Amino acid sequence: MTDPVEEWFAAAGPRADELRRVDALVREAAPGLDRQLVPAGSGQVLGYGLMPYRPRSAKETTRWPLVALAAQKRHLSLYVCAVVDGQYLPEARAARLGTVSCGKSCIRFSSLDRVDTGELAALLRDAAAATSDRRNEFFPG
Repeated sequence: MTDPVEEWFAAAGPRADELRRVDALVREAAPGLDRQLVPAGSGQVLGYGLMPYRPRSAKETTRWPLVALAAQKRHLSLYVCAVVDGQYLPEARAARLGTVSCGKSCIRFSSLDRVDTGELAALLRDAAAATSDRRNEFFPG
């Protein structure tokens, strides 16, 4: 039987190697987070650290990853759902992450070579620590 995560990497074609590099960085920086595929829109993302989550517009609680990795048409997206002291960590640290584009929780980049991997690893460690210490306001509870 084939591993669904390996199938996800393989389906990314030429981006598979880059996705594997990001996956290795996430797993090294936050080894305590479980890893699995998560439905998102019409596809799937590789999620790390599933947490109970209830968007304001939802009636029911679902599960969403603390960190999610996705391949877009022109870039890779790494979502880090961590809000500490009222600030989204990716947005707050965007200037330190290298040649990236950041939204509140999304870090977009064309290649990991353009990212300050030390800063990204620190952000991931801090997100995992804030979540385990219940300081992550994105996942209250």
